[in-house]
Amino acid sequence: MPSDTNPYGGVFGGWLMGQMGLACGSFASRHTGGKAVVVAADNLTFTGAMAVGDELSVYVDLKRQGRTSMTLAARALARTRDGNEEFEVATGEFTFVALDENDKPREIAAKEESNG
Repeated sequence: MPSDTNPYGGVFGGWLMGQMGLACGSFASRHTGGKAVVVAADNLTFTGAMAVGDELSVYVDLKRQGRTSMTLAARALARTRDGNEEFEVATGEFTFVALDENDKPREIAAKEESNG
């Protein structure tokens, strides 16, 4: 939307990073079966430029999992508003820590999870 643009009319990178973080947060909560919070965002690369009205899709994969934390790889793709052309606009890694009801780190059950 126009309110999500930078002074040059392109989609603001901070908004795009936020959308990637939300997608990763959804994955992290499902994967851990509870509360998980982001503690780091690394290797963010803006590889393309979205236009106002483009549709954004964010794909998330589990990159590595520790005892209480996990690193997720996110890939953001844009689709042109009036067509079917898709192109990459950003990639990055987000690290989450699973928390218990007292907001203390908790163990993550060992399991494999796909993007679905």
